[in-house]
This record gives sequence, C-alpha cells and structure tokens, in this order.
Amino acid sequence: MGGRVTAVSRSSEHEFGKRNHDSIRLLAGLGVEGDAHLGATVQHRSRVAQDPSQPNLRQVHLIQEELFAEVAQAGFEVGPGQLGENVTTADIDLLGLPTGTLLRLGAQAVVEVTGLRNPCLQIDLFQDGLLKQVLGRDEDGRVVRKSGIMGIVVSGGEVRPGDTIEVELPTGPHRSLQRV
Repeated sequence: MGGRVTAVSRSSEHEFGKRNHDSIRLLAGLGVEGDAHLGATVQHRSRVAQDPSQPNLRQVHLIQEELFAEVAQAGFEVGPGQLGENVTTADIDLLGLPTGTLLRLGAQAVVEVTGLRNPCLQIDLFQDGLLKQVLGRDEDGRVVRKSGIMGIVVSGGEVRPGDTIEVELPTGPHRSLQRV
C-alpha cells in the first residue's frame, strides 16, 4: 500500500495557507525546516495559549489531493498548500490510516501519524462555506473530519513532489484516528 507526494509546502509565518516549494526538509522530532509549526512542543497559537509545554503532535500536516476534487464538486477551488498542509498526497487514503502508521516519504523521511487535523473557522475565512465541506457528520451522527492528518517526524530527510509514500501499518488492533 502506498501513494505519492504531489506537492510540498511551508511558511515561516503563522498564516492560513503555505507556499509550494520544490522540496522541504523534515527534521526528526521537530517538523518542517523553515515552517512556523516547527518544534518539539506545540506551535499552533491556540495550543500554545492553553499549555506551551505540550508535545507537538502536529509537526507535519498531510492532505490527500482527492479532497480538492471532492470540494470542487460543491463549487470550491482549492489547491496544494492552501489549507495549510505541508505535504499533499495522492493515491492513499490518509483518513483511513490507524494511529501510529509510519509513512516513508521519499528516500529517508519517516512520519508517524498521530491523528486528524481539526478543521477551524479560518477555513470559512479562506472560502465561505468550505468548512461545511471538510467537517460534517456521518449517518450515525459522528463527526467526520476531512482536512487531513497530522504526524511527527521520526526520521528526517528531503521530500519532493513525485516522491513515493510507503505505508507501514502498526502491529496490534486498528486504532482509528482522533483529532489532535
């Protein structure tokens, strides 16, 4: 099971979207070099305000590019990096992966999946009504989050568009992703 990287993005500022680049460097235990969310402890402003000593389980944000086609059917135009992700992927069901999955990106980088991104109101500031497309409820009333997954960097390395993604599932029972 695997997929591929279609875009890589980063921003040194705490802004909603991130600019696309030819490559990004992942740093073990920290995240994306040059990104505002780089760090061993939380870097997201709302999390820092709660407790700045919390471990950063959101070092790398990944989104499946298939989401862009899905929201396009509802009239929204979204491209790589615009929802704040660092890595845009294809051909892999990110949302269906269990917690603890290892993603091998390119030749060296390894990201451990920690959970789901919790979409925020800034998505509607980007495009009014888009939040409703990436956050909803299933037929049983459970919250469904579609705006990607988060992870921590286990092994660093360069990641580029076109790189393969190898998936290594954890041993033991499947632990569904929860928001982090």
